[in-house]
Amino acid sequence: MEKFIGKAEVLMEALPYIQRFYGKTFVIKYGGSAMVDEELKASFAQDMVLLKYVGINPVVVHGGGPQINEVLQKMGTPTQFVRGMRVTDQETMDIVEMVLAGKINKEIVSLINRHGGMAVGLSGKDGGLIQARKMSVTVASNGEPPEIIDIGLVGEIVGINPMVINTLDENKFIPVIAPVGAGEHGETYNINADLVAGQLAEALGAEKLILLTDVDGVKDKKGGLLSTLKINQARKLIQEGVVAEGMIPKVECCIEALKGGVGKTHIIDGRVKHAVLLEIFTKEGVGTEVVRK
Repeated sequence: MEKFIGKAEVLMEALPYIQRFYGKTFVIKYGGSAMVDEELKASFAQDMVLLKYVGINPVVVHGGGPQINEVLQKMGTPTQFVRGMRVTDQETMDIVEMVLAGKINKEIVSLINRHGGMAVGLSGKDGGLIQARKMSVTVASNGEPPEIIDIGLVGEIVGINPMVINTLDENKFIPVIAPVGAGEHGETYNINADLVAGQLAEALGAEKLILLTDVDGVKDKKGGLLSTLKINQARKLIQEGVVAEGMIPKVECCIEALKGGVGKTHIIDGRVKHAVLLEIFTKEGVGTEVVRK
């Protein structure tokens, strides 16, 4: 009997959070180990279904860098990166779109549906969701004057039309979005998934932006996990070099989302089973929440 009472207590701990977030929208950036490990993939899909059934509207934005690398390698297509961004010619863009909007997107949709949800796969080209333009990248090195580097069909977002997402939410579907956008003349652009998630969260007026990563969260100078991080603290950690490399764009993405009206942002450890539920429905969480103040 004690075992069953314990289960009831766990449910009751989640009740205040369910009440608070009922009817709210959460944008979740899905990536890293959670997209590769079979057990983690299943737990993520179950989390999305549960959120929907308790009245929360999850919107999933996924990446796919490792899977793209694998396909490019098999096809003998060379890969080059500039400042962490993939140089994308037309041939590479065709492969990127095939992997992101085709293979990966539909696998995630199928997985959520298999666990009892109703997911619909989209790219940013569907319904005019993401309008993009060519990204301009300037690189300076060895004291030389800054140089503009052409990295091809890598885009930045100029507009988001959330109408298709709102329609899906209202009809109980879970949108799953590949980070591909359309240019003014119909050209296709590859866009960083974190940027898509952050700006989509702003456009939807989301309550939360949640970024799944392969680290515990944001850490302090001594290597301890910071459960809560204010914007001014986050900026200081970046300036001091404590937040570095791949964590910088994620923290900056959270800051921009908060400035754009998102309620709260989270950088969580996607290597933990049911990481999303643990972060949302427990006091301790499994990562770092980045907040205004």
